[in-house]
Amino acid sequence: MGLIMLNKSGLGISGNEAKIGLKVVHVLIGYVFVANLVIRFVLGFIGPANMRWSKVFPGKGFGADSKRFKAAETVGRGNAWLGHNPKAKLALSVIYLLLFTMAVTGLVRAGTDIYYPPLGAYVASQVAAEGVDPASLIPYDKTGVDEAAYKALGEFKGPYGKVHLYSAYTLFALILLHIFTVVWVEVRNQGSLISSIFSGRKIFSGPPGDQWN
Repeated sequence: MGLIMLNKSGLGISGNEAKIGLKVVHVLIGYVFVANLVIRFVLGFIGPANMRWSKVFPGKGFGADSKRFKAAETVGRGNAWLGHNPKAKLALSVIYLLLFTMAVTGLVRAGTDIYYPPLGAYVASQVAAEGVDPASLIPYDKTGVDEAAYKALGEFKGPYGKVHLYSAYTLFALILLHIFTVVWVEVRNQGSLISSIFSGRKIFSGPPGDQWN
């Protein structure tokens, strides 16, 4: 949806109503994304062992895990890792940082662009001209707004839009790299990495590297 919004002119989409419609769909999809991120955040504390944040992010014992992982790679068993290996933890840290950044900046733009929750009502009240009902404001329309406040709003939301956009580009690149890496590791090591994504189980011919002493 974001790509459609960026290329709406080339796709023959024009007019304020169409612009608002695309933005609304984009924001609604964003709400689903944020809801999933919140659920994942909670599961990081109360979910299965390998979903806990202590198993996902680098933390205590990361140095020892890195040494075990290098040893496992040396004997061709880098894929034999019960949880997330050290490289995966570093990658996931970047990915979750991007997801959080996109969630925050997206919610800010939802409120400042089309006056949607959670900030929309407040933003509308700040830009509405004196005596104008904030609920009557139309997104991307200056009718009924205070010119100075509306200009200040544009300057405020601009950086959030840029961070949101480039975070999305970076995330797309990481997703493609992640898919390529997973397939490459699966083919190279003939492991069960891909099947474990669906089943939650990995098959090993020996003890996994993160259980080596």
